[in-house]
Amino acid sequence: MSKRTNSEEATINLTPMIDVVFLLVIFFMVGSKFSEAESRIKVNVPSVGEMRSMTRVPDERVVAIGIDGSVTLDDAPMSLSQLTQTLRQEHSNYPGLKVAVRGEADGSQQQLVDVLQAVRISGVDQIGIATKRMQR
Repeated sequence: MSKRTNSEEATINLTPMIDVVFLLVIFFMVGSKFSEAESRIKVNVPSVGEMRSMTRVPDERVVAIGIDGSVTLDDAPMSLSQLTQTLRQEHSNYPGLKVAVRGEADGSQQQLVDVLQAVRISGVDQIGIATKRMQR
């Protein structure tokens, strides 16, 4: 038996690759022409006034009432009038300001009411009262 040999050699067809290369060349040639045309168009760009830096809105401010009746805003001790002024200023900057009031369980309820009233007078309308879940 004799072996048959294939006289054809394996070749790589380059036609699709050449087509893709020509398409890319045409694409970039046309694209560069558009860039030149756009740079010749005169556009009156608006100017900007003075810019202010943006600050992050505080997540939530915490007012704590100690057992002795002391008031702190995020661990900074202050009087009720200072609390009202500070929260009024922050509320004018951040209208969505949230305040959580945390009081001692054995503390004065009147002091809690006074703090809630001071927070409300400052204009803050998102007020929460921190509580602790009872264990059964």
